[in-house]
Amino acid sequence: MTVRAYAPGRVNLIGEHTDYNDGFALPIALRVGTVAEFDGAPAGATIEVSSAQERGTVVIPLDTTPGGVGGWAAYVAGCVWALRDHGVDVPPGELRLSSNVPVGAGLSSSAALECAVLLALAPSNDLDRTELARIAQRAENVYVGAPTGLLDQMASLYGDDDTALLLDFRSLAVDSVPMRLGDDVLLAIDSHMPHQHAAGEYRRRREACEAAAAQLGVASLRDAVDDDWERLADDEIRRRARHVLTENRRVLEAAAALRAGDHVVFGAAMNASQASMRDDFEITVPAIDLIAATATDLGAYGARMTGGGFGGTVIVLAPEDAARRISRELPGLVARAGHPAPTVAAVRPGRGAHVLAGL
Repeated sequence: MTVRAYAPGRVNLIGEHTDYNDGFALPIALRVGTVAEFDGAPAGATIEVSSAQERGTVVIPLDTTPGGVGGWAAYVAGCVWALRDHGVDVPPGELRLSSNVPVGAGLSSSAALECAVLLALAPSNDLDRTELARIAQRAENVYVGAPTGLLDQMASLYGDDDTALLLDFRSLAVDSVPMRLGDDVLLAIDSHMPHQHAAGEYRRRREACEAAAAQLGVASLRDAVDDDWERLADDEIRRRARHVLTENRRVLEAAAALRAGDHVVFGAAMNASQASMRDDFEITVPAIDLIAATATDLGAYGARMTGGGFGGTVIVLAPEDAARRISRELPGLVARAGHPAPTVAAVRPGRGAHVLAGL
């Protein structure tokens, strides 16, 4: 039997680096994703994996352990290992992948791959979507070695059409927030500056947040209150904590604005988030900062980088006429400043991961 499963990439509207601090975020699933097609074999001890976006075939032993497989196939091997470690029987066979999520754009191509693979390999197991998200996260954290939070996998698995997801990473509650765009437009602007999730800078930001929590005497920054960051002596750690604490407030304000259909207030929260990522968390780059500033200059309600940082994509909410100006004028303005010409695309929230065929 052939099982085909799909999982989308995601855009985080607001709430960056809050997930591993037990905070809040507001992502959407996209209408681009990864399809995993699995043919189980009656016997054997390996899975042969190929990708339409990569050359060759990678053979993954079913008993693979962290470090056993590298490169892009490590994400698949990590899923095999994490499923088996969770007590799920993974059969041998052949796995074929195809994706239209841009790699390195900060749209979580890795989570789309992981979630599609998990559904293809274990389509009928009694695992809820939060369990699947945790398994995918473990594959990425332990097998691949990227210290990411749970945002990407939860967004890919729980997404729905025209819906944002208010995620609480302490309780793992998922609250659906209708996203009624009306005549307004959501743009994803790919900077074409590679977004490296597993790089050491991400790890250093996480370590700084853990240090801040320890110095404040709390289990995580979610437990800090008001302006607790002011008690931190080290300037860098204080700014890292300030970003997380103020970002959590911005997420809740943005979710309330979205429910009310107030895109002006929502955009203001996006702009404040961008400034905080630039100045306090220091995860933007000049091209990203220019794209966000240019989008607002051209009439957007708000613009902010999405994803872990150091490149990737800027998400923009704009009135229809401003969106047309941004699409027409922004790439040239950014290119003339010496950066790669960005790609501008309108996006909408889409359906989360699901099995396409085979059950």
